[in-house]
Amino acid sequence: MAEINLFYIFIGSIGFDLLIGDPRFIIHPVQIIGFYIKKITNFFIHHFKGNKRILFWGGLFIALSSIGISFEIGKLIELVFLQSKSNLISGILIFFGLSSCLASKSLISSVKEISDLINSSGTDSKTEKLVREKVQRIVSRDVSTSSLEHLMRSSSESLTENSVDGIFGPLFWIFIGLVFMKFSIFLPGPLSLGFSYKTISTLDSMIGYKYDHYKFLGFFSAKIEDYSTFLPSRLVLLTLPLVSFKINQYISIVKKSYFEGSKYDSPNSGISEAIFAYTSNIKLGGKSKYNNQIVEKPVINSHGDICTKEKINLICQLIYRLQLLWILFFTLIFFNI
Repeated sequence: MAEINLFYIFIGSIGFDLLIGDPRFIIHPVQIIGFYIKKITNFFIHHFKGNKRILFWGGLFIALSSIGISFEIGKLIELVFLQSKSNLISGILIFFGLSSCLASKSLISSVKEISDLINSSGTDSKTEKLVREKVQRIVSRDVSTSSLEHLMRSSSESLTENSVDGIFGPLFWIFIGLVFMKFSIFLPGPLSLGFSYKTISTLDSMIGYKYDHYKFLGFFSAKIEDYSTFLPSRLVLLTLPLVSFKINQYISIVKKSYFEGSKYDSPNSGISEAIFAYTSNIKLGGKSKYNNQIVEKPVINSHGDICTKEKINLICQLIYRLQLLWILFFTLIFFNI
């Protein structure tokens, strides 16, 4: 019975994330684990920045300790809930904890806000400056000199790439935890796996880079993120066309998306961007500026349209539809195991 209650809490947390997002009155778990990652990362860089070997193995310690702490906190809350037969306080902690692992509201709202500014206010210098500031908050590339068209593309790429890290990746691992709970309460559960995946994603975004000290310090974090996102990204590849208007081109779209997305340095991100690019018929990839260097990513869907407000709205609709499909799919599996 407690496992069933966990599933209902899971469904409720998805709805809460879609409607409310992250409540401002609650400290987000990412802020807590991010503080730990930042402090211990600064320690290694400050004391061992000239020692590649120590940075390399220090990065493994940072990754494992951060993930381990997150997992244990989630597991403890799960055990309290299950062993106390659905304790109210632990149930509330699980509800808000699972919701914090998802980023549907914040991710979609931030990108829609950008597209609305560009389309409603024209191209005056004040608007362009505001748009650049908002885009810079959600991307790692330098957009200080970007055109409006490039800003829209950057926003679309951020939305399509982060839809896996922020929405479908957590959904996948939370559901795996729910299934494990049906066999034993001592196996990894939805909150412990949800917290772990969120921490992995945070590690990658904070230290998983390929330059300076992070090339060694963030090596393991980047690799762990690659492996943990491998299955969710492929599942998005296979299921997104099912909720699009191009289901009759299913095989062709999946093949093209996999082929072109796999050319990226991060195939998970490339495949995610590619399947959204083909289902919404937009062109992604090309030149961007990173750390004062121009980086040219492989072009995806070269004959697609440029990114517009209408295209961003379509991508958001696809994200909502795919979430619904996954929930229905997960529910069917959960109650038939």
